[in-house]
Amino acid sequence: MASRSTHRVVVLALEGVYPFELGIPSRVFGTAADEAGRPLYDIVVCTVDGRPVRTEAGFSVAVEHGPEALESADTVVIPPTSELDKGLTGDTLPEPVAAALGRIRTGARLVSFCSASYVLAAAGLLDGRPATTHWHVAPHFQRSYPRVRVDEDVLFVDDGDILTSAGVAAGVDLCLHLVRRDHGSAVANHVARTCVVPPWRDGGQAQYIERPVPEATLATTADTRAWALQRLQEPLTLGDLADHARMSLRTFTRRFRDEVGTTPGRWLTAQRLELARHLLEASDLPIDLVAHRAGFGTGNSLRQHMRSVLGVSPAAYRRTFTATAPERAAGPAVPVA
Repeated sequence: MASRSTHRVVVLALEGVYPFELGIPSRVFGTAADEAGRPLYDIVVCTVDGRPVRTEAGFSVAVEHGPEALESADTVVIPPTSELDKGLTGDTLPEPVAAALGRIRTGARLVSFCSASYVLAAAGLLDGRPATTHWHVAPHFQRSYPRVRVDEDVLFVDDGDILTSAGVAAGVDLCLHLVRRDHGSAVANHVARTCVVPPWRDGGQAQYIERPVPEATLATTADTRAWALQRLQEPLTLGDLADHARMSLRTFTRRFRDEVGTTPGRWLTAQRLELARHLLEASDLPIDLVAHRAGFGTGNSLRQHMRSVLGVSPAAYRRTFTATAPERAAGPAVPVA
């Protein structure tokens, strides 16, 4: 049984909710536990009036809680709905939904999956902030809410107290990210293994956007990416990667961006940062040695990259993610871009 001292996640199910996304928070957060097997999150589902809601799949879902549950939420998750993402434009929000959102306490973390970003945007909560949504509706979303800084290329955006994800399975990526942010990589990796999903995915939405199917005979960059992951400590260049893939620099760069959704250089830096984060969390190696093993060369280079991407120094990151669970829960969150 979860105690009230655990982090409470309240999922707001709206009319026309997509069942898959509705179940993601319970599955991911509900799997997270401490070393003694105690749950780290308390997950409840509510509706705007406590009544059942019809799902997009043609059946209804009965819940045990009404909007009052939002008042005790530490994190509020809004899954996408076939009803709202069709009708919301400009600054409009159905009154029952607006009233429910008004119950959320100051300081609670807000999360949207896929096109549920329309709900946050219609409430004015994304004005002037970075956010993402499903790539298919991103152009319409940007036209409807021009004050939102939409990034349609990423799987999710973490803007501290408001987080938005791309379509469908990106909600899993975002929940795993939150578990990692709250409790470190060991817990998040265990959750990922239990759910049989990767702890993180390379690239962004660009790799899933519809494009003409390439000829079957064309080579891919997958083998080169796997090769590079085993050599992050080495000073790999774009030329090294292209040579391994047996492609010209231009062809390799184009093919890589089409498959992964980012440039080879940015991908390589992201993989090195992930390795550095793991070493900072799981070892007591000196910062300079962590930097060397992760391929950054020097501690100063690692510090510059971590401050640029994560907003913290390696030492501060290590203090946050190697603390005990109670200390970590009470400490500052690490913003991750």
